Amino acid sequence: MMGVVIKRNVILRSIVTEQLKEQLKEELQRNIDEIDQQIRQIDFRTQPYITELQRSNIQQAMAVRGQVEQEKERQRSVREALLGRMKQVEELEVGEEVIRGALESQVEVEEGDNLAEVLGGREIVTKDDVVVEIRQRAPSEAEEAPAIITTQASRAGDGSDLIIPSS
Repeated sequence: MMGVVIKRNVILRSIVTEQLKEQLKEELQRNIDEIDQQIRQIDFRTQPYITELQRSNIQQAMAVRGQVEQEKERQRSVREALLGRMKQVEELEVGEEVIRGALESQVEVEEGDNLAEVLGGREIVTKDDVVVEIRQRAPSEAEEAPAIITTQASRAGDGSDLIIPSS
């Protein structure tokens, strides 16, 4: 019998510890600091250009200034989303599980295998970056939408990838 190697998703969960909370808060703070730096850089890089442009074409200078302000507002929205995530991290309770993301693994499929069982339900559980359990859920268990802890704000800054404890 000949098998085929395919990719499957594996959910990465973490058990919340004080160490994890501190690590997430530090990463979030670094990202907030980067956003603050980007906003300062936008002002630093564009101010001389806008000043020069005002001398020759005031309307174009106003348009550029509007674009710059839009970008700064987008960056501020991302910053606010990160601050919201920081608050969520602070509210996490030690011992609860949260989904950190999804990984891919390879698995060999052969004739006669139950595809639903082979492809679904695999999870890795960590505690302070140490694997403590690898789970295989039954195919009949409902697949929950991953609630991902992320320390990066979404490009839209809309909070669409908020921290939600898993059940």
